[in-house]
Amino acid sequence: MSATVELHRNLRGERVPLEKIPVIDFGPFLTGNLATRQSVAREIGEACCNIGFFYLSNHGVEPALLERTFAEAKRFFDQPLEAKLAIDIEKSPCHRGYFKLGGENLDPDKQIAEGDLKEGIKIGRDLAEDHPLVRAGLPLHGPNLWPVDLPGWQGAMQSYFDAVTGLGRQIMHAFALALELDECHFDRDLTDPMTTLGPLHYPPQQGSITEDQIGAGAHTDFGCLTILAQDANGGLQVKNAAGVWIDAPPLPGTFVINIGDMMARWTNNLFASTQHRVINVSGAERYSIPFFFDPNFSARVEALPGCVGPERPARFPPTTSGQHLLDMINATFDYHRDKTGNS
Repeated sequence: MSATVELHRNLRGERVPLEKIPVIDFGPFLTGNLATRQSVAREIGEACCNIGFFYLSNHGVEPALLERTFAEAKRFFDQPLEAKLAIDIEKSPCHRGYFKLGGENLDPDKQIAEGDLKEGIKIGRDLAEDHPLVRAGLPLHGPNLWPVDLPGWQGAMQSYFDAVTGLGRQIMHAFALALELDECHFDRDLTDPMTTLGPLHYPPQQGSITEDQIGAGAHTDFGCLTILAQDANGGLQVKNAAGVWIDAPPLPGTFVINIGDMMARWTNNLFASTQHRVINVSGAERYSIPFFFDPNFSARVEALPGCVGPERPARFPPTTSGQHLLDMINATFDYHRDKTGNS
């Protein structure tokens, strides 16, 4: 039975309700031959099908770089609110910059009065005003808003951005092999990827906690894949196939990787875009660094070969990467809406 057929079999109702998120060693994929990479890709495909989450060890990103990035994220969030608001995301035409506590609401059905109990900053590909994509007026493309009073901050974030972009390309190769496509199948849609680094700060929650406001409301990620670095304080939870929330505790030396809605659409829901949330009850400040790896704005997002057929009709209408992200962002950030709820 082929890997794709096996994944389709799982999709027909045999997803395993995992109690723990699997850990996958990525080292052999980065250094091995094709057979070795295919073996690792099959592990990744199984995790993507069953729960849409997995830990990735031996990923090639240097621990010192990760440690420095966390330190720089904390340095930014430790600033007074006035300094952070100098690069308020509302000032950016391309969704870059700082958002304050409650500025993002990932579960508006539950968190009606308040947004997420977190603050963050969005950092994308830093494109100058004269870049062809910016001159063309392409949404979500343009310059970043960088803090002006934090020497070395921009360089540190850019170094991490570049390293994790490279890892994202490798993971996309693994996805292609898991789907029995050519390893470079997605490369054509990654010439100008929409990549976003989004450091986050979660204050601790105490006392009675309800879904009216938590660190990050229950949601699925919008895009293709997410590469998450966590600090030691935990708080991430993932809903498994049985509808049970399971913890995704920090494991030293690993990233948490998860599938987003765009990859679910590409695979006709073969790969699971899974609800997750954050509740910081550690008693300490929590920091995390998600990196969102998405294809070119114009990339066509429709069911891939092998993921659709007479017995598996397409579950989603075709769209583009850019339009999908715009739709999701407009539904999440309050300042994109008028009083009637329209974008």
